[in-house]
Amino acid sequence: MNETRFRWRNRQLRVHASVLDGTHAPTKLIQNTTYLNVYLKKWMSGHIWIYEDRIVYTGPNLPPNTEGTEIIDGSESYVVPGYVEPHAHPFQLYNPRSLAEYAARTGTTTLVNDNLMWLFLTDKEKAFSLLEESMKLPATMYWWARFDSQSVLREEDRRKFEDQVPDWIEHDAVIQGGELTAWTDVLYGGDEQMLHRMQETKRARKPLEAHLPGASEKTLAKMRLLGMDSDHESMTADDVLNRLEIGYNTGLRYSSIRPDLPEILKGLQEKGHTHYDHLMFTTDGSTPGFYREGLINPCIKIAMEAGVPEIDAYMMATYQPARHFGVENRVGSINVGRVAHLNFLTDPKDPTPHSVIAKGEWVKRDGEEIPPSKTIEWEKNGIKPLSIDWEMSDRDLQFSMPIGMEMVNDVIMKPYAIDIDPSVYQLPEDSDEAFLMLMDREGEWTVNTFLKGFTHSLGALVSSYSNTGDLILVGKSREDMKTAFKRMKEIGGGIVLVDDGEIVFELPLPLGGVMSDLPLEKLIKEEEELKKLLKGYGFPFGDPVYTLLFLSSVHLPYIRITPMGIMDVKKKEVLYPSIMR
Repeated sequence: MNETRFRWRNRQLRVHASVLDGTHAPTKLIQNTTYLNVYLKKWMSGHIWIYEDRIVYTGPNLPPNTEGTEIIDGSESYVVPGYVEPHAHPFQLYNPRSLAEYAARTGTTTLVNDNLMWLFLTDKEKAFSLLEESMKLPATMYWWARFDSQSVLREEDRRKFEDQVPDWIEHDAVIQGGELTAWTDVLYGGDEQMLHRMQETKRARKPLEAHLPGASEKTLAKMRLLGMDSDHESMTADDVLNRLEIGYNTGLRYSSIRPDLPEILKGLQEKGHTHYDHLMFTTDGSTPGFYREGLINPCIKIAMEAGVPEIDAYMMATYQPARHFGVENRVGSINVGRVAHLNFLTDPKDPTPHSVIAKGEWVKRDGEEIPPSKTIEWEKNGIKPLSIDWEMSDRDLQFSMPIGMEMVNDVIMKPYAIDIDPSVYQLPEDSDEAFLMLMDREGEWTVNTFLKGFTHSLGALVSSYSNTGDLILVGKSREDMKTAFKRMKEIGGGIVLVDDGEIVFELPLPLGGVMSDLPLEKLIKEEEELKKLLKGYGFPFGDPVYTLLFLSSVHLPYIRITPMGIMDVKKKEVLYPSIMR
């Protein structure tokens, strides 16, 4: 196996071909099964031969040599290709390893991953080493090349970020450019460097992914002319049809923050849409609890329940994304030469597999999970617990900003005029206003304001989990904020809640201060506890993890707290700059 470089060596290819002659025996043989052939769009009966991590034959014939072959009775199963998640953000408290292992066990055996956190957490060489490490995992791991940071960085950090981009575009584990959240800079701001990088990505024969929520027909057409190939931001059936008409491959989203898939499919059915060849599912980096039933398998079920033909629903989860990315010769089908990603179903109407083979190895069999055997060398590659060698003082806790941020929902903030006394040490519980700070993880700057709508009573929440990896502090009490900050330092990064001087919750994030090292099943329970506690303290929305992530993300309206200061997103103006400590 040499999945690390996305190709097999000559000697391996010779062995694969020799299995058909009987010189070598397949390592696994699935006999007498029913399997989905996406090229014929039909269920087939026959046998599947696997040699190590590759499918070497499917059809009516049995191998001439079965010495040492593991023979599997497939007569009670329907076998479909492993599912593909075309738009994963593998850093939403979980990490790429924990997500890949969990995804594979629930049938999603290929992930196309955001690289954003690698650009912030480690240098390019170590990040590329982590990409190699991720090839050990049961899921096939592909990556994006980000062109923009989703926030507004200080000059030195911006140069460091941008200097890495060209080499990411060229890396052979990277199969798309984007997602392009800073599309307005290209279309209206005259950003020639970003446009050049888009064209370099096209030169490398890799598609570009847009980020165009609510875009008009003219904007969609212009961005298509500038090179965009796909978009996952449709919120309605009309959005989907507009994108398809212009020629976009279109992601249908079912995520914790935008669970639009059922309504989109209902709308498409009502409009008589019957062509699914340029559609694919995505969960768009949902927070842990949303994955309780799996990743792409629930999307397939929703599609079938909405009236999408069975085979089309499976192809939207397998072949269609693989074809879009140009990797259909590797994944997305059960055909000769593909990576051996196979899901065994009891019934085609139930896409959650009872057994899964990923890269030719069992990761789940008859409902029993096979413990993972691979590890990732995190610390060797620069992903260590957060080490903060500076202290927060009372001087840092000064709040004189006239403009605060008011929550419209989990992720959208609008400005409001602060009219309370900012000098008090404890804000009253008869309001929903809280102190808010964004602090540089190196301790060089801070941005202080107020956040309205997050809590009516919580003393403090401190988080090293954020879009840029900087520190977020929010709460009613300055003393509790200092206590929570101290505890967050002690555990090497994480999310800490303190109320009335007592630590009421902590979630260590030892991987760069951003990611947990827990298996996803355990992390789901931790996130559930966090959400329950925050709801008790007055958090009125459903996804506080996304609130923390997107506080500094300038692709969302209307006002953001960024490393440069408080920013008006539409005007692209820093209203109040960050303060050097």
